[in-house]
This record gives sequence, C-alpha cells and structure tokens, in this order.
Amino acid sequence: MRFTSNIGFLLLAIYLILVGLVSIIPSLAIPGIVLGIIALISGIFILIGR
Repeated sequence: MRFTSNIGFLLLAIYLILVGLVSIIPSLAIPGIVLGIIALISGIFILIGR
C-alpha cells in the first residue's frame, strides 16, 4: 500500500475520516476545534503544494 507524499491531502483524508466517524458515532467526542485545526492546516498545505 502506497501513501501519498502530499501532507495536505493526507491531512485532508484524516479530517474526512474523523468527520465521518463523528457523524456515524455521536458518542465519539472529538472537539470541533481539533477538526477545525486539521482542516485549516491541510488547506494551507494543499495551497502551498506540500
């Protein structure tokens, strides 16, 4: 299995998995600030091309 070398897309994938888990399992408590930070960092990395 080959993982992407682009950290922005890797963080985006982690963010989407976490959002999906939170919506499926409501008792899974991940603070919104954590999800927001991951989304912000992944967006910045995608924009700068890393």
